[in-house]
Amino acid sequence: MTSNAVIQAKNLDLTFQTNDGPVHALKDVSLDVEAGDFVSFIGPSGCGKTTFLRCIAGLENATGGTLSVNGMTPDEARRNRAYGYVFQAAGLYPWRTIGGNIRLPLEIMGYAKSDQETRVREVMDLVDLKGFEKKYPWQLSGGMQQRASIARALAFDADILLMDEPFGALDEIVRDHLNEQLLALWARTNKTIGFVTHSIPEAVYLSTKIVVMSPRPGRITDVIDSPLPKERPLDIRDTPEFIEVAHRVRDGLRAGHLDD
Repeated sequence: MTSNAVIQAKNLDLTFQTNDGPVHALKDVSLDVEAGDFVSFIGPSGCGKTTFLRCIAGLENATGGTLSVNGMTPDEARRNRAYGYVFQAAGLYPWRTIGGNIRLPLEIMGYAKSDQETRVREVMDLVDLKGFEKKYPWQLSGGMQQRASIARALAFDADILLMDEPFGALDEIVRDHLNEQLLALWARTNKTIGFVTHSIPEAVYLSTKIVVMSPRPGRITDVIDSPLPKERPLDIRDTPEFIEVAHRVRDGLRAGHLDD
């Protein structure tokens, strides 16, 4: 295990038993994620990106190999609340205000009322939702709802943030804006982020490390350490360095299909 690895998978396999027979979702997946990394997982639909994220979160159980999160099993890490998880849909309760939604995990975890208020205020500032605490989800745009979902995942200050295509349903302009905000948030908090996406530009723009996966059974076909600087204006996407990484991702996806 590398000295700073907070997530380590070694020869991970996962086979689902279904009525139609076994489905081999992940095959021989090995990966180290170091503290402070922003790691994107990209691959075709059904390649096991989300399944791997759910294994890290202890929401699925691998059937072979080993996986550790902060030196614990994924199940122990889940019980110790070692990570926050952001789903594809914001998943906000419509009868709770935005502040109430963000406060929910803190209530469940038994935080004191004064600590709840402080944390809610801090994370709403982090995601640029200051002043929206008393609004309801239906009063916010899709992008603002997703930012509230990120704030909820950040509320109890876990070191790891797992994000499953959080911007996939948003239009390109909103998505660009949230990508910029997410990078700024990552720079301020130094979280370790695991991020599932279908978008090559999004993966290259956001990540320090890009993990390219093959069609099912999901295998890692390439791990790309980004040469881009940590400060990334949107127009970095027009630079030769960005385009070169994007080509490598595309080649990795193509190679995964050819190997199938």
